[in-house]
Amino acid sequence: MMNRKALFIGENTGSFIFKSIQNTVKEIDLDADYVAANVKEISSVIDKYDMIFLYGGEYIDESMEMVVYLKDYCLEKEKKISIIGFSEEIARLKKTFPEPLIFSTYERPINVKELVGRIKEDMEKEAVEDNKKHILVVDDSGTMLRTVKSWLSGKYKVSIASSAAMAINFLATNKPDLILLDYEMPICSGPQFLEMIHAEPATSGIPVIFLTSKGDLDSVKQVLKLKPEGYLLKTMKQDEIISYVNDFFEKQKTLA
Repeated sequence: MMNRKALFIGENTGSFIFKSIQNTVKEIDLDADYVAANVKEISSVIDKYDMIFLYGGEYIDESMEMVVYLKDYCLEKEKKISIIGFSEEIARLKKTFPEPLIFSTYERPINVKELVGRIKEDMEKEAVEDNKKHILVVDDSGTMLRTVKSWLSGKYKVSIASSAAMAINFLATNKPDLILLDYEMPICSGPQFLEMIHAEPATSGIPVIFLTSKGDLDSVKQVLKLKPEGYLLKTMKQDEIISYVNDFFEKQKTLA
């Protein structure tokens, strides 16, 4: 297992429990550091770490600025956070962190050996996820984003973006294996977005399939000039869309 770096955030970073975790996670090739639960200290170091753990406590209710900062950071950087705490603490924090941002939750009371064992299991599951083909779905409809993600998440790693601007920001640090792209979006349309990524060497090779409700002949002709990998209509059946995506990746294998 690849050695990774974890940041544990809590009220008392010099406590016995943190020291014990730090020593024990070395057994699973995880290097751990600790930082006090305030925005200034967290923001100065957080970019160095692959994994983020928030250790709950009574201080959480008075540290919502820090909690909101972590939520915004994870949204922007496409990272996930793990929460360690009593059931009521976890429930409160879940009201701030959307479910897709939560890597795992570890309910106290829990001993260090058990905690580290569960972290290892979750890291192994993540490694399996990382081997999946990665699809970015770009659509200004939240309902459509959630629907397509639910269709594909069993077999693929799926990220979502609700605008072209959000997708461009995502592509600055990620390179998906496929983009499913809506046609009609505010400010920057799907065709405009495709022209933008074609113009950049870092993103020009990312395959794009349109998934849209716009099916008139003129629109289709305009898009086909940009040479996408396909043009699907949202009115198609779920299994037809999934089958098209599966077939695309199967064809990629034969070309590799």
